[in-house]
Amino acid sequence: MGAHLAVFKGKQIRRTLYKNEWWFVVEDAVMALIDSRDPKQYIQRMKQRDPELGKGWVQIVHTLSIETPGGAQQMICSNTEGIFRIIQSIPSPKAEPFKRWLAKVGYERVQEIEDPELATKRTKALYKAKGYSDDWIEKRMRGIAIREELTDEWKKREVKEKKEYEILTAEIAKAAFGITPGTHKKIKGLKRENLRDHMTDLELIFSMLGEAATTEITKVHDAKGFDESKHAARRGGEVAGTARKDLEKKTGKKVVSSENYLIEPEGRKRLERK
Repeated sequence: MGAHLAVFKGKQIRRTLYKNEWWFVVEDAVMALIDSRDPKQYIQRMKQRDPELGKGWVQIVHTLSIETPGGAQQMICSNTEGIFRIIQSIPSPKAEPFKRWLAKVGYERVQEIEDPELATKRTKALYKAKGYSDDWIEKRMRGIAIREELTDEWKKREVKEKKEYEILTAEIAKAAFGITPGTHKKIKGLKRENLRDHMTDLELIFSMLGEAATTEITKVHDAKGFDESKHAARRGGEVAGTARKDLEKKTGKKVVSSENYLIEPEGRKRLERK
């Protein structure tokens, strides 16, 4: 686990990676939103004021090792969801912008459940704001739709665990690109970023082909359970892998690219024009 700093309104909030997600020092987050200089006492009073928070406290916090100037210390930390829950119990005016934002996000989520097209529009707008081209966004959105079709098919076939989804996805990717998703991310210089948000057009196309082929093979052969779905995933990935190798043979160029989008929007646009 490596400690890092997040900054909110000039206040430093220490955080660390735990089980592949950020966990924040609770005292730091609370201190950024209250006027008291004693966050420990404030947290104790807060749990007394909010019995439900106090009752569920052990579920939303962990004691983790945090680097400090005096060396590593064990500190109470919470993940993003837990920190949001804690913020809801802070009556300070400083916490109000967070609460309004949470209410807005919750309202938008309800809207998206009622009208799924809204989620698609918001996702497109987000990519556009980050500087991605319209052509790339269309491919990315189509890839998301194909991915959802595949995961819906897996759900019907008793594949439900997050870990199983990751294994099946890796099987498709290995057969399609000849490397694991982890290696693919290293080639692109990525860490925790979403690999598909950094794929080139061709990489997105072959990802779509592998997942669409897997969905079709899963249906035609009526794969049941994780083991049969894994076999279908490998075969679906092989369809994309064969097409990729054929293209590489004809062009003399590798499909897997080190290109990523870890640059500012203006630089990204210049890169896309080349």
